[in-house]
Amino acid sequence: MAGNLSGADPKIKEIMTSLDDDKIDMLAATSVLQQKATDIRSQKVNWQSYFQSQMISQEDYNFIVAFDVNDSQNKEALLQKDRHQAAQTLLNLIGHVSRDQTLQYILVLIDDMLQEDRSRVEIFHEYASVRKEPVWAPFLNLLNRQDGFITNMTSRIIAKIACWSQLPMERSDLHFYLTWLKDQLKAQYDQLAASQPSDSLRGEATEHYTESRFDEQGLAEISNNEYIQSVARCLQMMLRIDDYRFAFVSVDGISTLLSVLAGRVNFQVQYQLIFCLWVLTFNPLLAEKMNKFNVIPILADILSDSVKEKVTRIILAVFRNLIEKPEDSQVAKEHCISMVQSKVLKQLQILEQRKFDDEDISADIEFLSEKLHSSVQDLSSFDEYATEVKSGRLEWSPVHKSKFWRENAQRLNEKNYELLRILIHLLETNKDPLVLSVASFDIGEYVRHYPRGKHVIEQLGGKQLVMQLLGHEDPNVRYEALLAVQKLMVHNWEYLGRQLEQETGADKSVPKGGAPVAGKA
Repeated sequence: MAGNLSGADPKIKEIMTSLDDDKIDMLAATSVLQQKATDIRSQKVNWQSYFQSQMISQEDYNFIVAFDVNDSQNKEALLQKDRHQAAQTLLNLIGHVSRDQTLQYILVLIDDMLQEDRSRVEIFHEYASVRKEPVWAPFLNLLNRQDGFITNMTSRIIAKIACWSQLPMERSDLHFYLTWLKDQLKAQYDQLAASQPSDSLRGEATEHYTESRFDEQGLAEISNNEYIQSVARCLQMMLRIDDYRFAFVSVDGISTLLSVLAGRVNFQVQYQLIFCLWVLTFNPLLAEKMNKFNVIPILADILSDSVKEKVTRIILAVFRNLIEKPEDSQVAKEHCISMVQSKVLKQLQILEQRKFDDEDISADIEFLSEKLHSSVQDLSSFDEYATEVKSGRLEWSPVHKSKFWRENAQRLNEKNYELLRILIHLLETNKDPLVLSVASFDIGEYVRHYPRGKHVIEQLGGKQLVMQLLGHEDPNVRYEALLAVQKLMVHNWEYLGRQLEQETGADKSVPKGGAPVAGKA
């Protein structure tokens, strides 16, 4: 199953290298899970007392006493001699031992056993097959425990069995596990966010201190957030497998990754989560859908702030995949436009001035620069506008001019009013005064330049939302909302004036409420 990677892409070898557990564990040696595991290994369990109190059987006692030694050759001989007993004893212990400290020790034993030889994951599968029992149940049950070390070490073991075995994880168990990982990631990030100073208290000095504290000491200082690195590590492993990727998307995993990345996490967690996005983009279908989650603007923001080379490198690799992997050339073009819109070209120009030890970074910068410059040359004003609206990051860019609206207003009716629906959704959900101001202006211009615009906006619920903004606290939002409302009303009055003229046969030079009223408005 571990060989079931996305195609024969040369970068896949790099994934395997990057995910080598020994290297990862050396790099993450300061993570809380690893630190605690080291401490737990030194706290030997008195198996004799468990046997004497009849908490474990004679068979299990004999095996665990022989197995729990610092002798790898003896362990290997024992596992080869009786694989069935090995699985039976270890599963019996995690199923019947209630004391947290002992359970922690057993889990470390299992994790170390698998780490020494990946093929040992089959010991559990063979045992489950003989017993006609699901291999995952004993481990998934432990995810409900209260102890953070137990749940996260169990999660690590599940990821290894799921990724290193020849048999894939069954759908319902896979869904449960990936949902657990997603929820843990979100919950631990929320706890981290709650522990941060409020925006009103966070000045430049505070931000600098926070980043420095993270960079030097990792996550160990934040007790509520201590296992986020371990959760991300499990996802890095799981998302190598193509079937697991789609399952992760089905539990809304991408949105969770991006919501955490859009917040405030240290560079190590940034790298791990962006790595997850990178692995996902090796699947062409997922690469095509990725920017529907706004991945490009979020990663572009991180790229502009990043001072860590490995974070820069992995973001550029994601961007490259978003252009190379989609089979639909139009999607690749849209991704290029989104990158241009998100100021990636400017960032690439800055990066070109830096010297990198990693040749891949320079190659990716060159590739992206060429593709983005090419897309800029082919970019129509409407393409640029559509990309800006879809990004949700409206600003007073050149496309918000009367000339643009005279030429393109009717095109907002395309794809069942897709862009108009997005504009109206922004009015309803966005809090940024700039976005609200520009969206109000655009709706007003659409109404002014498209004869049936007023009716369309009313049908889509936009008129009410614009009118609500007349009481907004920001004066710029109020001003643009007022102009938009006037355009909506003027259109109505002009129509009313024409109707009156037809009905009364009045001279157009002396209208009853047509042009003069419109002029006042």
